[in-house]
Amino acid sequence: MTLGEIAAAVGGTVRDGFDEVTVTAPVVFDSRRIEPGGMFVALPGERVDGHDYAAQAVEAGAVAVLASRPVGVPAVVVDDVPTAYGRLARTVVDRLPDTTVIGVTGSVGKTSTKDILAQVLSAFGETVANRASNNNELGLPYTVTRATADTRYLVLEMGARGVGHVAYLTRLAPPSVSVVTRVGHAHLGEFGSVENIALAKGEIVEALPGEGGLAVLNGDDPLVAAMATRTRARVLTYGIDGPADVRAEDVTVDELGRAAFRLVHEGKTAQVRLRLYGLHQASNALAAATVALGLGHPIGAVAEALSRAEAVSPGRMQVTTRPDGVTIINDAYNAAPDAMRAALRALSTMTGGERRAVAVLGEMAELGEHAAQVHREIGRQVVEAGAGWLVAIGGADAAHYAAGADGGATVVDRAADVAAAWELLRDGLRPGDVVLVKAANSAGLLTLADKLVEEPGAVTA
Repeated sequence: MTLGEIAAAVGGTVRDGFDEVTVTAPVVFDSRRIEPGGMFVALPGERVDGHDYAAQAVEAGAVAVLASRPVGVPAVVVDDVPTAYGRLARTVVDRLPDTTVIGVTGSVGKTSTKDILAQVLSAFGETVANRASNNNELGLPYTVTRATADTRYLVLEMGARGVGHVAYLTRLAPPSVSVVTRVGHAHLGEFGSVENIALAKGEIVEALPGEGGLAVLNGDDPLVAAMATRTRARVLTYGIDGPADVRAEDVTVDELGRAAFRLVHEGKTAQVRLRLYGLHQASNALAAATVALGLGHPIGAVAEALSRAEAVSPGRMQVTTRPDGVTIINDAYNAAPDAMRAALRALSTMTGGERRAVAVLGEMAELGEHAAQVHREIGRQVVEAGAGWLVAIGGADAAHYAAGADGGATVVDRAADVAAAWELLRDGLRPGDVVLVKAANSAGLLTLADKLVEEPGAVTA
């Protein structure tokens, strides 16, 4: 698009540049991601103002800046930069009529499902998807502007911190396929109730067109399955535990916690053997398979693509074995209660009953008045998972982890912060240990996981 076209789309004016200049690369809000021919979004912030980096962005290859004031370099100047960024995303989507837009949301599993789905659909055409969890009002426009006329599938993870958030994202990029993975307790403190979470997540289904739309719903979650009544689009359910249109049967897990199953749809079957760790990945893979099957792809090819899929987002069940035989499960990007339980089950499986399981847990966030109870429950589940050692990192909620595990066979240590936890683990880990590192992103345990795998010659599984 030219700067003139962009200005018209977002209600801005071109300053210090020419309308005819064309943007040929993504529109980014991080100056470190500038590509030649791209555009930089100057976002105001409490600590850093993107406008201060406008000249630097142009030097790095940007042809212009989306800004709220003139910045001395070519710019499209608007009243509100984030709103204009969203309008630009919608304009880009509208200019790609041959691209299928797929929205993915849920309290648990949406990032992994998005990653698997993007890899599966890549087997059938050029696919663009969010990197990591760029799933909000800034990450979605960034992802959309990476799409081109050659993009066949645009897979968009859509997050929410309140009712109306997903609806807003679907207005920026209206999906023709919507996926809901699960309704859980993530962000319960902000939503207020599980019912409100279901209300918010279901907005992605309501955004579907009545004709030609497809809703892919987790039939094992009653709150998700009930969303079928919120759309006139075609509905496909997936499930393991009960009746569903697409099913995983004869699910098994190997000694490393990787699931295998028979994929079943409309009387046809195909075998899937995942490279992903954790039984919960079977449900995520099934969601991705249901989308691909719903789009008309053959079950055999879908199963083959599923079996090749790998973990691609950092801090999402990334497994590394060090030279000393210690295995690190880096699942530290985020932690909702349901995801924490799934990770503990994977930890238990991967020890094989012979290796020591070590749970390194930081606090979960945004649970509101339920925080103490939920952290205690997770502490009890650490014991039930057979963990030999719990390192609980943080303040009051970490104390609740410890209280929940008290009285069991698990040795419990408290660490005030990542530095203290590192000292405990550096001195206390033994060859052969299997270590799960998991917490809310705000706890900062990604850095701890990185330190734990920084042994020379570590081999990523």
